[in-house]
Formats: sequence, C-alpha cells, structure tokens
Amino acid sequence: MTTPILSLNNVSKSFGPIDVLHDISLSLHAGEVLCLLGDNGAGKSTLIKTLSGVHQPTSGTIEMDGAPVRFDNPRMASEKGIATVHQFGGTFPLMSIGRSFFVGVEPTKGWGPFKVYDRKRANEIAVKAVRDFGITRIEDGDRLVGGLSGGERQSLAIARAVHFGARVLILDEPTAALGVKQATHVLRIVNEAKRRGLAVIFITHQVMHAMAVGDHFAVLIRGAIAADFRKGEKTREEITDLMAGGASMASLEAEIEGYMASHDGHPPQMARM
Repeated sequence: MTTPILSLNNVSKSFGPIDVLHDISLSLHAGEVLCLLGDNGAGKSTLIKTLSGVHQPTSGTIEMDGAPVRFDNPRMASEKGIATVHQFGGTFPLMSIGRSFFVGVEPTKGWGPFKVYDRKRANEIAVKAVRDFGITRIEDGDRLVGGLSGGERQSLAIARAVHFGARVLILDEPTAALGVKQATHVLRIVNEAKRRGLAVIFITHQVMHAMAVGDHFAVLIRGAIAADFRKGEKTREEITDLMAGGASMASLEAEIEGYMASHDGHPPQMARM
C-alpha cells in the first residue's frame, strides 16, 4: 500500500472548554477523492481550517508523505501543496480572469524599476489552464470574473490551484449554490483533478454529488467520525440516514422494540420526577 499524501491521526480541536473536533483519524492518497459528509454544525469548517493552517490541532498529528507536519498559518499549508477552494471559488468579481488567476504572483515583463504586469502572458496561461479542465466557453482572459457562472468560477479557482502545484485540493461545498448543469461541470473537474493524480477532499452535504465522484467517504457528526467507508460499501439511503442521525434513531428504535418484546408489548415508561 502506498504512503498517504495526507493523514490525520487522532486530531482533536478545542476552543477553551468547547470541544469541536473529537479524535479524527483519516488518510488520503494521490488520485483519490475523499468525500467528507456532514450537515451544518458537524465540524466541517473547523476541520478545513485545521488542515489549511488557520487553526492548529489541540491534540493529535497531521502527516504528509508519512512525516509529521505543523502548519502555523495558511501560507505554510499552501507551500506544502494544500490548496483550499471555498464555496464561491475565492475569486474577485471585479478582476479580469488573468489578474484573478495570478493575484499576488503576477507575471511581469521589462527590467528593474521598469517591470510591468504582463497582461498578455497572464491571460494566455489562465485561459489555457481553465480550458484544459474542459471549460471551453472561456476564451478571453480580459473578461471580468463577475461575469462567470458559479461553476466557471470554481473551475478557475481549481485550475489556479493545480497550476501553482497543489497536491491536496480541499473543496468546500463547491456545488452547494449551483444548479444541476453547473454542478455537473464541477464534478467533471473533480474527476479530472483525480485523473491528474491530485488528492481531493470534497466537502459536501449532498449525497448524490459525493457518490458521483467519491472513492472514500467519511461522515462527520458533532465533530466526530460517525462512519468511514469505501465506495460501494453503503447505499445512498444508508449514508443519508447516517448524516441525519438515522443510524442512532434506528438503534434506539431497536432497543424500544426489544424492551416491548420482553415486557408484553408495553413501551418503556417515562421516569418519574
């Protein structure tokens, strides 16, 4: 078995007396999509921030390529090849596609104090990178990002991360605000990133989207891993039940039925105060 690109070993995160993440252990390999499923408040955002260097674990370790790492800030995580793409792509609506693609690392031409932004080169690279991911409608790097659809913005952000050497791509609810057609574009891009050998963490609460691209699944409930399984091991209904706490409810129902079977059909009595 190959060494995982990224591993979390018994990672917990507390803010003062409040425990937000509890003993999280997960591993992610190159060319694999890990779908992290959970409803609002499950702890997904805190886990993203812990992986991307915004927070540091209270306990436990993070490893890359089998060696322990510590990210004191997002820049350190980025330098190690961890890129996070947030729900709306992290792009700048009033910037051109070329500018947005290279923001902070703009290519220049000229010499010394006479260096200027190389708009033509930036536009060519940005458009090619996005078109290589199958978004062929984008032809002009001077076009404003604000005129792109939600799916195209996601494509631009993912293409940028790949261009700058991402090895682990964290996608935070990339299809949540998109219609069916645009969501399909994003899922196609996730598959392309996987084909290129990237490790992808796909964070979502939409089970159908997860099942379309996922290889490995983890369900997060109240900051803890409630289930960790591979593709084909659970049905859509089973996953949905887990996310909704259905497994706990089913267990409770079984206990009640067992009690009634042994007590002549009488349900458990409410404790008297």
